[in-house]
Amino acid sequence: MTVFFYDNTFEGLLTAIFDAYSRKVFPDKLLKEGDVPPLFMEHSYTVTTQEDRATRVWKALDKKMSALARNMLTYAWLSEEEGSDDLIFRYIRKTLDSKIPIETNFGDSDVLEIHQMAKRVSHERHYLMMFVRFQKAADDIFFAPVSPRHNALPLAINHFKDRFSDQKWVIYDVKRHYGFYYDLHSVVEMTLDNDEHLLSGKLDEKLMAEDEKIFQELWKGYFNSMTIKERINLKLQRQHMPKRFWKYLTEKQ
Repeated sequence: MTVFFYDNTFEGLLTAIFDAYSRKVFPDKLLKEGDVPPLFMEHSYTVTTQEDRATRVWKALDKKMSALARNMLTYAWLSEEEGSDDLIFRYIRKTLDSKIPIETNFGDSDVLEIHQMAKRVSHERHYLMMFVRFQKAADDIFFAPVSPRHNALPLAINHFKDRFSDQKWVIYDVKRHYGFYYDLHSVVEMTLDNDEHLLSGKLDEKLMAEDEKIFQELWKGYFNSMTIKERINLKLQRQHMPKRFWKYLTEKQ
């Protein structure tokens, strides 16, 4: 078994593609640097990520794939599903080796799985756009904690920049410990030194603006008054609003 170790970045994966073709040796498995090697490993190679090599591979794919198919690759990468890097590697290799486009060859299990994986990430992006709820902090910055199943937050940020362009906000992924801050002009990636208190889905009341507390109580009261108890259908609610998002919704707290 031949194993390539890399830094677990998309650029590192593209560099691994470049190195495999240069060395004429293709890995049976991709592992992160520091991972325990498999018992039956015969050969290993450590990939050093190089931007110029990654760019050359991406430009080669630009000639072989549609923009939609390239987007699917990035979506599949953001899935973070087990084995997704091996799948993407195989898909890219098949694309580069084929004389005709493979992106609609759903008889190939790898092509089909890339499509399905990208669709799952796309669904998560839409869930974020629908279910993110901002809470106003004492410093007048609107804050929203999230923990999506896939790393879909970067795919949804432009939506929030366009939709809430008149207010400062932070959307923070508590599962991956990073987020984005919008200052009315640009969006920058950021991290917090301590984000454990955000796991509940709600800002600590000490950090919350006074009018936010009032608004949340009013919203809960409105939601309860509009609810027809005889027509409550929890199964239908979970179908359209996955329960894993409920802790971020004021009306569900």
